[in-house]
Amino acid sequence: MKIMSFNLLLMAAFFCSTHASAQKPAADVIIQNAKVWTVDPAQPQAQALAIMGDKIVAVGTNQQVILWRGKQTKLIDAHSKLVLPGFNDAHVHFADGGNSLSEVALKDASSPQEFVRRIAAHSATLPQGEWLIGGNWDDQAFSTPELPTRQMLDAVTPERPVFVTRYDGHMAVANSLVLKLAGIDRNTPDPIGGEIVRDREGNPTGLLRDAAMDKVFAVMPEPSTEKRLRTIRSGMQFAAQMGVTSLQDMNPPYADIAAYAILAESGELTSRMYLAPMLLQGEDIIKIGIRRAFGSDYLRLGALKAYSDGSLGSSTAYFHEAYLDAPHTRGLLAAEMQPIEGMRERMIKADKAGLQLCIHAIGDDGVSAILDLFEDVVKENGSRDRRFRIEHAQHLAQKDFARFAALGVIASVQPYHAIDDGRFVDKRIGHDRASRTYAFRSFLDHGVKLAIGTDWTVAPLDPMSTIHAAVTRATIDGQFPQGWRPEQKLTVAEVVHAYTMGSAYAEFQEHVKGSVTVGKLADIVILSQDIFKIAPEQIKDVKIEKTMVGGKLLYQRK
Repeated sequence: MKIMSFNLLLMAAFFCSTHASAQKPAADVIIQNAKVWTVDPAQPQAQALAIMGDKIVAVGTNQQVILWRGKQTKLIDAHSKLVLPGFNDAHVHFADGGNSLSEVALKDASSPQEFVRRIAAHSATLPQGEWLIGGNWDDQAFSTPELPTRQMLDAVTPERPVFVTRYDGHMAVANSLVLKLAGIDRNTPDPIGGEIVRDREGNPTGLLRDAAMDKVFAVMPEPSTEKRLRTIRSGMQFAAQMGVTSLQDMNPPYADIAAYAILAESGELTSRMYLAPMLLQGEDIIKIGIRRAFGSDYLRLGALKAYSDGSLGSSTAYFHEAYLDAPHTRGLLAAEMQPIEGMRERMIKADKAGLQLCIHAIGDDGVSAILDLFEDVVKENGSRDRRFRIEHAQHLAQKDFARFAALGVIASVQPYHAIDDGRFVDKRIGHDRASRTYAFRSFLDHGVKLAIGTDWTVAPLDPMSTIHAAVTRATIDGQFPQGWRPEQKLTVAEVVHAYTMGSAYAEFQEHVKGSVTVGKLADIVILSQDIFKIAPEQIKDVKIEKTMVGGKLLYQRK
């Protein structure tokens, strides 16, 4: 009787064990034998993680995580390589980036002759009558810096509309045909917030700065919906190759937003997008009741973008004092800032409606003016968690670091710009102002939160180039191999945090993504080398081995 009872107990225990085992959920994917840098202070490092659906369900040792293995679980052996959360680029111009993959490439043209040659060669590939646009040229890359002119373009493309932009997006050069189409001649006045550059006789050279470009945009043909869809698809594929799983798209036109919606509806979005259309369009967003971070895990709205000024490279960033190499100007205040009362009213109204404000400000006076306006918004609407952002925040007056912190303003920065502009900053604005330029360390020392991005296509989308820039500050011309303004360098850990959790915080998504944490989205990258261990100068050569978004493998290096 005792033996029978014991056997029955064994059978019952076995039945309960097998039943419990059958009920336990199994992971879809397990990544093991990894060096997981989680960006989660509660569990900074791990060996493995498990994914079920689009979420992370376990993080720990190989032994702990393998318990989630089932018959259908896919095992990925990381071979001791570094695993990070997917990168979140806090500032891109995504359609421009997607277009740049097939447009004429002028950024590294080393002379006016090479600039013209590339335009002529690309023109030969285009259908008759199609505009030649894009380019991202850099006059500082010429062996002898020189601004291009319409005469250069006319020599090789007299019958095709040509409008190619400087890589910062704040200046472009047009050929004579485009100037004619836009109605720009010697009698055309400079618009508010812009400049038509003229020669000694008063004739347009073809160069247009900031708001002056709007006349060309008004006559430029709009791309078709299918073209917009192709552009976004190309951009998403490229983003996956770069390990960028989330992107915050600044000032997309409504037609691009509609294209994103088409792709979201068809399940084709593979990058997570947070869209910030122009504040000037804020009335439309307010009317339909959208508030910050509205939408799905793949497509969200709720931020608005505005401009305070231009850029340093185009001499349109707005400073308290004049440029040293252009003493007749201290830059251009953006058209939407004139009059300032209009900007204040729009910002207060948008903030009251629960929308997030992301304001481009580069020159120190441009930054100060936006901080003043943020103070006005808080005074009018009261305190709350609103997460003001200043995009770029490149040049600061000393007093404004503390104001950033007091107002809780996020510095949305692009480190690659530091190693680019570092070639000529001191010449343009002098040693004192340059000491507070791209001041990433100073921001952190003052308790300011950083969100990191690239401003693609102004800078490369590649996170490795961005991290390398932030930790070395070695300028792209080799002039400062030990770092330009080295006191402002960041550590690799600080950059990775700002590029993941920092950017997630900047879009109100820090509880959803940004770290390898149980319950968060399974957006994961595996790197070819450990960027925490190798020499900083080697980081730019590290490759993305795998990119996963929502547990799906989107890219694998061959």
